[in-house]
Amino acid sequence: MAPNPSCSAVASAKEKSGLTYAQIASKIGQPEQHVIDVCTGKATPTASEYKALAGALGMTAQVPNDTTHPGAPAA
Repeated sequence: MAPNPSCSAVASAKEKSGLTYAQIASKIGQPEQHVIDVCTGKATPTASEYKALAGALGMTAQVPNDTTHPGAPAA
């Protein structure tokens, strides 16, 4: 079983969308493991990766630059 996203906004959007990590990965053209790593905080997305992930999940708010999102790219 894949781990839950560390960001509550991503976790909520993922749950609301009903998409699996594999489906998200397919939508944004990234490997599933990379999507998992980004969502769980093991990898920091580039600005374009964040925008693609947010778009796939229907998220519209900018990512905060805080302890959960260190070095977050501007949306």
